[in-house]
Amino acid sequence: MTALIAQVDLVIPLVLVGIFYTAAAVCSVRELLYGRSSQGSIGWLLSLFFFPYVTVFLYLAFGWKRFDDYVRLRRRGGRNDADSQPHDTQSDSALRVIHRAEEASEAWPLLVNLSPLPFLGGNEVEVLVDGRATYESIFAGIRAAESYVLAQFYIIRDDEIGNRLADLLIEKAKAGLTVLLIYDDIGSAGLSRRFLARLVKAGVKVSGFNRSRPMFPFLRPFRINFRNHRKIVIADGRRAWIGGLNMGNEYLGLSPKFNHWRDTHVRVDGPAAQAAQISFAEDWHWATGGNLPIEWPHPEPLDDGEPVLVMPSGPADTIDTCAIAFTEAIGRARHRLWIVSPYFVPGEDIQTALAAAVLRGVDVRLLLPKNPDRWIVGLANECFAEMMAAQGVATYYFREGFLHQKVMLVDDDLASIGTVNFDNRSFHINFEVTLWLTDPGTTSFVTNMLENDFAHSDEKRLADYRARPLWRGVASRLARLFAPLL
Repeated sequence: MTALIAQVDLVIPLVLVGIFYTAAAVCSVRELLYGRSSQGSIGWLLSLFFFPYVTVFLYLAFGWKRFDDYVRLRRRGGRNDADSQPHDTQSDSALRVIHRAEEASEAWPLLVNLSPLPFLGGNEVEVLVDGRATYESIFAGIRAAESYVLAQFYIIRDDEIGNRLADLLIEKAKAGLTVLLIYDDIGSAGLSRRFLARLVKAGVKVSGFNRSRPMFPFLRPFRINFRNHRKIVIADGRRAWIGGLNMGNEYLGLSPKFNHWRDTHVRVDGPAAQAAQISFAEDWHWATGGNLPIEWPHPEPLDDGEPVLVMPSGPADTIDTCAIAFTEAIGRARHRLWIVSPYFVPGEDIQTALAAAVLRGVDVRLLLPKNPDRWIVGLANECFAEMMAAQGVATYYFREGFLHQKVMLVDDDLASIGTVNFDNRSFHINFEVTLWLTDPGTTSFVTNMLENDFAHSDEKRLADYRARPLWRGVASRLARLFAPLL
């Protein structure tokens, strides 16, 4: 009996070892097939071989990057198949042909080829500075909606601002409108059941982005690294809001830690709102398995409206849409390139593009928060900013509260505003959305807005970085090692 027990005790660990090494082998093959860089693949393969018991779980959470099921849903939903549209009454091919802004599309062909739709003309654009203007515009738009409201946020708080949103959505649902809400399961992890139950009881259709996947329940724990960072609100398919602000008190400057919260959002009225709605439709299809329960309206372009390109990006893309788009825009700069981001942890491609812009004689500026929201990100920001300062990039730190806006200005020709940070997570891991804007009036507004931001910032030169304490320099270099996960 004792010998039998000993044999059983030996079999169990051998079986576990076999399971882990089999899983490690599967992960290794997956990495060999789909790894984006040789350095990253080598790191994963060595870790899987020597430390499979830990690395298998890490790889499933952080390395298994393909959203094959999302891609299949997208194909059925319409973006990749011109004959199978996400709605019946208004096809994206009609939007593509009727409302295509030819001049902007021809000027920026690569951006057009990366996006589901080209630059669409006939839009009214309003750049919204900070939380008060943004929330007033969004809430007024929801109140004015007559048919449906679609909303998605990375973070929704159960606080004053979050409940103001909830109250408006409930009011519209009770009035008979179709109201849909998507939240990210990680970003909104603290959202109470009471908050969600109140919405559902009133008739609002609510879903976490990764919550409702009955076909793939075993994959849910390993989706935590792939987050939906988009912030989109759409009213009646004719008006959309996209930008950096989530729904919470801190975005209104009510956080005792940060006080003023500097952010930028955009309101778009016109055909481009439908391009944003296609992105929402794909996310809703992924989250719930269903199509949008709405009638898609016909867009109504303005005669004197401006072109707007809506670019969703994420880990389901077959190529690195976001990284390619921003690298292209940086490479096109000839006079001015201003980048504003709360997180600056760029890959080598972006670093090289910025250095090349400096050598072309471009005024390259980088604006970061002086008071970061996370210390490790702040240290990583500092490390990469120092590297860029050594290449001639002018680095500035915003001193009036926390800087959270995601804005880039290329000469007087192109501005981007959206949800994308200049880091690995936004470029390769998160689901994001960017508005590309070319109208001279809008780019002029963005120029003046950023000039004001620079006036409330302090420039940090290369000598300043090198004069900091030794421990801080070492800490920032250590933080840089976590760049792929930040």
